[in-house]
Amino acid sequence: MTRNLLYAQSGGVTAVINASAAGVIATARQASGEIGQVLAARNGILGVLRETLVDTAGLSVSDLAHLRATPGGAFGSCRFDLDPAEQNPAQYDRLFAVLAAHDVGYFLYNGGNGSMETCRQIQAAADARSYPLRVVGVPKTVDNDIVLTDCCPGFGSAAKYLATSIREVGLDLDAMTTGSGRAFVLEVMGRNAGWLAAACALAAEDDDAAPHLILLPEVLFDEAAFLEKVTAVVERLGSCAIVVAEGIRGQDGQILSMQDRNQKGYIQLGGAGEVIAERIHACLGYKVHFALADYLQRSARHIASKTDTAQAFGVGKAAVRRALGGGSGVVGIERLSDTPYLWRTTLQTFDDVANLERQLPPEFITPDGFGVTDAFRRWCRPLIAGEDWPPFRDGLPDYLRLQLPLVPARLPPYVP
Repeated sequence: MTRNLLYAQSGGVTAVINASAAGVIATARQASGEIGQVLAARNGILGVLRETLVDTAGLSVSDLAHLRATPGGAFGSCRFDLDPAEQNPAQYDRLFAVLAAHDVGYFLYNGGNGSMETCRQIQAAADARSYPLRVVGVPKTVDNDIVLTDCCPGFGSAAKYLATSIREVGLDLDAMTTGSGRAFVLEVMGRNAGWLAAACALAAEDDDAAPHLILLPEVLFDEAAFLEKVTAVVERLGSCAIVVAEGIRGQDGQILSMQDRNQKGYIQLGGAGEVIAERIHACLGYKVHFALADYLQRSARHIASKTDTAQAFGVGKAAVRRALGGGSGVVGIERLSDTPYLWRTTLQTFDDVANLERQLPPEFITPDGFGVTDAFRRWCRPLIAGEDWPPFRDGLPDYLRLQLPLVPARLPPYVP
């Protein structure tokens, strides 16, 4: 029986999340005998509850190729968690009313480990209600912190951008070094896991190249040891480049710097780089500049990794095929070899993935805690390999901005 497929994007977007969307849509279209309409919700699960859906049939083959090369979340994302079903049954009544009204038999949610919990909740509720639905999680996150997968789509491109940036900054720093000494601090994303900060190490071809020190959330910050390291680098080279993950913690285990906390307790991080820069200047007297990569690191499609784009598209394809095969769970990536880098997709259960975080293992961190090992470099290098340039027009990337009309609503407006 032909049923419709609904796709949605969730959480912080990436440079390649739309490649996953393109993979979903292209593969679903090939299954016209089993899948009817290929719908997408605006702004993730909120779009499902609000019944703000679009029909992707309006996208041409050329549009899909354009979508694959466009950063951001073309269908809109959200940071919204469903309540437990027993605490808010009305929320699930509305959710399944929308799914039923549009004859949705497949729901694919493109997000991180928190979004996989949403998938788990929806699949469990569908089973409890005997509603025929296959839910598959499509992984994405620049943080690379989803468990049971070799890597997460989105990470490779962000890692490539950051490693490129710190290599370029290192050359700038070398040129501006004076006898008085100076330092540069780059703050990158990484709440509890230091994968992005660690990836910056790929920029250094020897011990004298930037970055010279990396501060990871997995290692409690030791200020005295850190300042000693900075001093040694500056005395040897005249300058020091440091990468700081936003979630680094002090010796008391508390986050070094945070900006705000919302009503649900979600902490917005930021400022760790500035704190480190201030400590260097106050204690050592060096001139210090700091930068915050922020959205730049996750939206830099102009320097996307070819491996990353291929994997993002691949997990989208695999999600449709798993759903059609009766599967439910989270698509993962399994590494088959390092050289050449070979991989395939897997399917993990929601219980084994949802709300869990994958941190850097000890074998990837140097004994002093201020860098990464060759084992990490061997693991990471294939993920930033290759260039997948977007089309350019008038000297700038030519990205797609979707303007698909909403599917007519079939239910009353949503009232939370």
